[in-house]
Amino acid sequence: MRAMSGLALTLVSALVLLQCFPDVISGQHDYRQALSKSILFFEAQRSGYLPRNQRVSWRANSGLRDGKASGVDLVGGYYDAGDNVKFGLPMAFTVTMMSWSILEYGRQMAASGELGHAMEAVKWGTDYFIKAHPEPYVLYGEVGDGNSDHYCWQRPEDMTTDRRAYRIDPSNPGSDLAGETAAAMAAASMVFLHYDARYSGLLLRHAEQLFEFADKYRGKYDSSISVAREYYSSVSGYNDELLWAAAWLYQATHNQYYLNYLGKNGDSLGGTGWSMSEFGWDVKYAGVQTLVSKFLMQREGGHYTSVFEQYQQKAEYFMCSCIGKGTSNVQRTPGGLLFRQRWNNLQFVTSASFLLTVYSDYLASAGRSLRCASGYVPPSALLSFAKTQVDYILGDNPRGTSYMVGYGSNYPRQVHHRGSSIVSIKVNPSFVSCRGGYATWFSRPASDPNVLTGAIVGGPDAYDDFADERHNYEQTEPTTYNNAPFLGTLARLAGGHGGYNQLLLDVLPAPRQTVARPRQSQTHSPISPVTVEQRRTASWYSKGRIYNRYRAIITNNSNQTLKYLELSISKLYGPVWGLKQSGNVYVFPSWLESLPAGRSLEVIYIHASTQADVSVSSYTLA
Repeated sequence: MRAMSGLALTLVSALVLLQCFPDVISGQHDYRQALSKSILFFEAQRSGYLPRNQRVSWRANSGLRDGKASGVDLVGGYYDAGDNVKFGLPMAFTVTMMSWSILEYGRQMAASGELGHAMEAVKWGTDYFIKAHPEPYVLYGEVGDGNSDHYCWQRPEDMTTDRRAYRIDPSNPGSDLAGETAAAMAAASMVFLHYDARYSGLLLRHAEQLFEFADKYRGKYDSSISVAREYYSSVSGYNDELLWAAAWLYQATHNQYYLNYLGKNGDSLGGTGWSMSEFGWDVKYAGVQTLVSKFLMQREGGHYTSVFEQYQQKAEYFMCSCIGKGTSNVQRTPGGLLFRQRWNNLQFVTSASFLLTVYSDYLASAGRSLRCASGYVPPSALLSFAKTQVDYILGDNPRGTSYMVGYGSNYPRQVHHRGSSIVSIKVNPSFVSCRGGYATWFSRPASDPNVLTGAIVGGPDAYDDFADERHNYEQTEPTTYNNAPFLGTLARLAGGHGGYNQLLLDVLPAPRQTVARPRQSQTHSPISPVTVEQRRTASWYSKGRIYNRYRAIITNNSNQTLKYLELSISKLYGPVWGLKQSGNVYVFPSWLESLPAGRSLEVIYIHASTQADVSVSSYTLA
């Protein structure tokens, strides 16, 4: 059968999406407002020198000597929850999930005016990871320790606790930590590809080195950084993170090595064997299986199609279990909330909701349904169920409580969070001592002096009950990894009817504001006014030969309009779409007179060879 053109596929996919999602997005909640608040929470969790455009005004600089005793600069990054420790594994997962949210629903974030803020949140994490990875086989995975930190109740700005730095290296490996950080850097490299090509390339180099480190020197990170074991123990081991990192590196590079890794190691590392009903900072299998299912639906399986179909079966087991259509379904509260455990249950709800959302869009884009034990389920059912979970969190529950701080009128007021529960240092600069904070602020039976806007707390118990009390850390403590996957789901719901193909590659629009840079941060070389970035996007066999589809993105990084462009292309053995040949050079196509500041032009070519050499010969800015 003759294949459809890209335009025809796009039009057909748009019709499929509109048919599959007729009435899913109706509702009373302001998802745009919730998205804005959810991103704002990350600014309250910042460590280090805060930028000039910091919006959470009650916070100030903190952790300014982190890493100094170890001879490394570890200033920056995120506090994971209501404490003042920087735990590498959940921080990396947070960045991965924020990046995935942007890659899937960046256009919806841009329409809500939040894409720039979301990118800032990612970059705050990746800037720190660059510092934490000073050598190919060295990664710092924690600053501070939970025991000494939990003994004290202090603002981050007042910390007197031990700020020792802990690392992994060949003698003390941590494949789970290195693998998750590789995934975060690879995913983030795609976020910044068309905004800051040099920074994107830097992140990708770190990702590739970290994956090699994780795979070559295998071991659990909590065996090397034992102080993390009580707080973020790697129960699932490191096999899932190796597959997770490989999946993200394949997406970022389209290097066949990583696809082969997923195919060859699917059985031995559990990707084809584990049927999961949870997804989070420790257990990544459902995420890997969802990504591999996407590759399969993009027809990129190649020799490993049959193996990837086994990944997909496990992905669909997860989806069916969540929506109650499987052989073993996830427990729900009487009010309909997915429930796994009393302590911070909402982390699993936000992560599951995101996977359900993206998988529903993948299915709709591919024109197929979900296969469950109870029969076939339309893609709209997954998105509808994800919406019920979001709405529950935002207040549609038996208590009428919003579990996002600052959203609605009835939300937690005594959050288990040091910074929000103690008066701002800008209001009262008097030092808060380690134990004095407990006596004065922790035990104070009143609302927090600082509203931790956007924070998603641990949430209710199995019976929809919730006690808004600061000492009830199981239910009132927020975490960054609760919020990170929520960004994507909120953006999707805020965007309404998509009418787009989620299996096609997309170029993010330029954010409305400049990505923040801290006052003291690593500097990077200036970007060329016009850059070219290339990657392979597909490969297939035909008549004994392997053909490759390449995409070249020409970006105007200047503040002026690009009025004229000449490109030199060598080692090209096929036609080019998106340019016009003029003698020995290539220029703008007839339908494009100029390229505005910050915009990109996409060029496609196909041939049975490695990528062509594409370079800028000359250009004119006006």
